Amino acid sequence: MNTPLEILKKYWGFDTFRHPQESVISNVLNGVDTIALLPTGGGKSICFQVPTLLKDGVCVVISPLIALMNDQVKNLQNRNIKAVALTSKLSQDEIVTVFDNLQFGNYKFLYLSPEKLQSEFIQSKLKQINIQLIAVDEAHCISEWGHEFRPSYLNINIIRDYHPTTPIIALTASATEKVLDDIVKNLDLKTPEIVKKSFFRANLAYQIFDVEDKLYKVEQILTKIKGSKIIYTNTRRKTIEVSEQLNSLGYKSNFYHGGMQLDDKIQAYEDWMTEKTPIIVATNAFGMGIDKANVRAVIHLNLPQSVENYIQEAGRGGRDNKKAFSVVLKNKTDILTAKTIVEKNLATVEIVKKIYFSLNQYFQIVYGELSLIKYEFNIGEFCKTYKYSILKTYNTLKILDRESILLLDESFSRKSAVKFMVDNHKVLDYCDTNPSKNKLIKLILRTYGGIFESSKKINENYLSNALNISISALKKELSLLHKDKIINFYNANNNTQIQFLVPREDNRTINVISKNIEQRNQLKVEKIDNLILFLENNKVCRSRQLLSYFNETKTQECGICDVCISSKNDSKKTNVKDVSSKVINLLSQQNELSSKEIVSLLNFPESDVIFILQILLEKSILAVTSQNKYKINQIE
Repeated sequence: MNTPLEILKKYWGFDTFRHPQESVISNVLNGVDTIALLPTGGGKSICFQVPTLLKDGVCVVISPLIALMNDQVKNLQNRNIKAVALTSKLSQDEIVTVFDNLQFGNYKFLYLSPEKLQSEFIQSKLKQINIQLIAVDEAHCISEWGHEFRPSYLNINIIRDYHPTTPIIALTASATEKVLDDIVKNLDLKTPEIVKKSFFRANLAYQIFDVEDKLYKVEQILTKIKGSKIIYTNTRRKTIEVSEQLNSLGYKSNFYHGGMQLDDKIQAYEDWMTEKTPIIVATNAFGMGIDKANVRAVIHLNLPQSVENYIQEAGRGGRDNKKAFSVVLKNKTDILTAKTIVEKNLATVEIVKKIYFSLNQYFQIVYGELSLIKYEFNIGEFCKTYKYSILKTYNTLKILDRESILLLDESFSRKSAVKFMVDNHKVLDYCDTNPSKNKLIKLILRTYGGIFESSKKINENYLSNALNISISALKKELSLLHKDKIINFYNANNNTQIQFLVPREDNRTINVISKNIEQRNQLKVEKIDNLILFLENNKVCRSRQLLSYFNETKTQECGICDVCISSKNDSKKTNVKDVSSKVINLLSQQNELSSKEIVSLLNFPESDVIFILQILLEKSILAVTSQNKYKINQIE
């Protein structure tokens, strides 16, 4: 009989387990439901892979991302372990073959998404196989109180109806007490063991900087810190812009965001993994499943969405246990904007009432009627008709779906794509002979870079609004360009279907769920408040703050974050008078300088120089020119 350690050596080549992997594996082998709360990069997959190889039967792994599933299946297959993933690419006949292999071919692992689990066909097949373990990866997605909530996760426990004695292991890298309670409740875990590993990372330096010129600060970091890096931004367009700026400065970078074609995503990821482009500029779509040992810095150009998001994104640095940096660049505008965006996009009870009323009007449902029809719904057209914000409308639909007032088929993520099939000269010739197409072609060329080289997903709402035409009219124009072989137009049907589940009673329907709406909105506000509190608390060690947030009572100072370093240097604090006199002396000689130029010419910390500049401005000793440069204020 093999032992867990022998299995680990045989397939992974490791001599020891990481703490507390052995405890988790022991629980699983003894049939105990377990929650494994291990930090990002903490080796969660070993916790269900090793015990599966010690027992007969199959481990069903429920995972939220196809890329993550495929990556784990590939890693297992490379170790001669039989594993398979159920993806949308498989036909029904191929799925039947997969289950035959699971039943008779000694396969050990079946990966599938929570959405796939909802299929009655898949459920009927799962009843027929010997499932010895159920692993729920990224289990925080099951909780509305967590980040990255996925409604489909709420129905995972259906598998337990078919296999009531099979143990479940729920794995996550970040969960508060509320989230843990939800995991236990929604997965129907039986007296589970909760195994935690401390979030303390002795090699990861959390550093928060107040800066005016973020790109200049990024250059400083890239010059100082060698190796692989991730730079997070908050918009898709910004990933492209920042990457292009860095490349123009001689750095090797690429970008990654959720709107890219799959092939482009794979290429960007592989170029980063092989360090062909060691810097990747990304939105938080570059998230789950990213596993690279030697990331030396994770830089946030914009604020992360929450403390939970931050600790996961920052945790992608330094997995080789060598020193790494997590840097957040912020200013007062960032803090104000983050708070404003959250509050602006909250779907309040009154907004939910208005949008619900409009939905009923839109589909002409009579008061008191329960319609059994599945309605085709285009969120862009609806919002255009009633002049609603798309984001608030989407948030409202999610609320109504979650509260079982309507059933929402998630299809908003499907995007149409365009690629020009002729060169720039032929496009201009086409515009000359077809002047009616001029505005559309020029708008696309202005909006989407690199559209001659590869397909680009387009925002149909933006283009139709810019041209003041309907989305259907826009699609017709794009189809004509496709027919004329000017572009290749992939026409995604991003309509969704809505089915109402309760009779129309307008305000009475929403009043029943109003308390839940208010609680969720309060949670969103609390999350951004907690993040801002963390970013602006310059008195307590960053690690201590993070550990306390996740209810760790034994906290310790890291000694390497910006707060700890500042504390060490208290005895060497810069003399305010000294900095002031040096700044004034410098500007007396140089006449006009930007803050960046002043920092580079003086041997003082940037934060000290910026602080002194603000004081000198307030005292009218300095003035700012129209070119945003500082000069001595000549008072007549």
